[in-house]
Amino acid sequence: MAASPPSDRELDGLRAGADRFIAELDEEYYLHYAGLKETFDLSPIYERHAELTRLETAQAIGLAVDGDRRTRELWRFSSEGYLGDLTRELAEKEAQLEAELEAAVDGDTIPFRMLRPTIANEPDREKRRRLDRARTDLGEQHLNPVHLEAAMVTRQGVRDLGAATYLELYRDRFAMDLEGLAAQCRAVLDSTERLYEEHADRLFRDRVGVGLDEAERFDVPRVFRATEWDPQFPADRMLPALEGTLADLGIDLRSQENVHLDVEQRPLKTPRAFCAPIEVPDKVMLVIQPMGGPDDWRALFHEAGHTEHFAHTSPELSVEERRLGDNAVTEGWAMLFQHLTDDPAWLTRRLDFGRPDVFAEEGAIGLLYFVRRYCAKLLYELEFHATDDPTTMRGRYVELLGDALKVEPSPTDYLADIDSSFYVSSYLRSWAFEAQLRAFLREEFGNAWFARREAGSLLRELWSLGQKPTAEELLKDVTGATLEMEAAADRVRETLR
Repeated sequence: MAASPPSDRELDGLRAGADRFIAELDEEYYLHYAGLKETFDLSPIYERHAELTRLETAQAIGLAVDGDRRTRELWRFSSEGYLGDLTRELAEKEAQLEAELEAAVDGDTIPFRMLRPTIANEPDREKRRRLDRARTDLGEQHLNPVHLEAAMVTRQGVRDLGAATYLELYRDRFAMDLEGLAAQCRAVLDSTERLYEEHADRLFRDRVGVGLDEAERFDVPRVFRATEWDPQFPADRMLPALEGTLADLGIDLRSQENVHLDVEQRPLKTPRAFCAPIEVPDKVMLVIQPMGGPDDWRALFHEAGHTEHFAHTSPELSVEERRLGDNAVTEGWAMLFQHLTDDPAWLTRRLDFGRPDVFAEEGAIGLLYFVRRYCAKLLYELEFHATDDPTTMRGRYVELLGDALKVEPSPTDYLADIDSSFYVSSYLRSWAFEAQLRAFLREEFGNAWFARREAGSLLRELWSLGQKPTAEELLKDVTGATLEMEAAADRVRETLR
């Protein structure tokens, strides 16, 4: 154990180092997933910043916390850096495998990363089954051994950090109220059970010809891909719609010198939009390979929410407040923009859209599906991270997620379907944050709040806070409300009513 906490000067040096470390990681992520670089090279970055990720550094910062949130965030960052350093070679191996693996199905060769979108776009149910089997086989044979090794290495690393389990580390050391959130999740699963079964069953029957009692996992991406809506969401109108929406809020996307749009087509570019905040707020990358369709539009607007948040973050904030903090905040801004694409008023304003209310209802069912999925995921991850042997959790994964969704997931995904740092909690709280903040915006500025400059001024003011406040604090300050998961369910009920 470290003998003494670092001095204030040493802490400032660690903060500056963390800023550069994250910037380099985000740039590497951008270069690889934008298709500009074949390899995903984390090791040189970790080597350049070895001091930040040393066990002794994390232990020393932990001694300096003493209730201070900024220092606690730096402690968490250093601890996660230590765990990330232990598993970085495995992360590189995983990325390389995902980029190289291919599946041969019915005479076609399909890259591993394209299997999910291919399943979603495939109208023939039996071919979807074959595609899913190919994806499952590749995951089981090539990726799961890597995931399992990473899980075991992480468990030992957590013990090195002085916690018995990953759950204890985040709940007790990093002060995340995971069990309080889990209680809210159980309540949401109970309160939305009948609502979900009724509406999801109808959607599955309409979309793929089977109800929830017969649906299989490869039907799910096809249902929510919603190809019949593609003509309403053309690829060539994605960026103009985003630019027009931001303009209504008083933001000129093309004149934002700190926002860089990457829209070029590249063979190795990931098909899904993403945001890489390399320098916050000075260099934020918004990456898209426009394909069109509702899912692609949602992804673009989601990442645009991240982009505008990071681009408007005050440069005067500390690295903890700009780059670290509560990720439910930036996910909340991303959800606010994403859900515009399901809003009948926005659809009518931006697109020549027939039946916007019908599309909004489908969007609400999709939101309910994902809220329930992530509620079950949190419950699963709490158990997963409390057990010594992760291989015992395969059946529990199927049980918890299958019960929530009424569609059995692939047991192969019991390791891959886990995000580090309990990020699942950020998504869950972001849905509640978005639902409650959207209700406030509608009360203040009307249902078409997204077309009001005054709303844009408020958003820019809130974005400037970065992630200094938590989602709970920000919501309380703006609306006076307490963040509640049931608000996400109420948002769904309002649309489906």
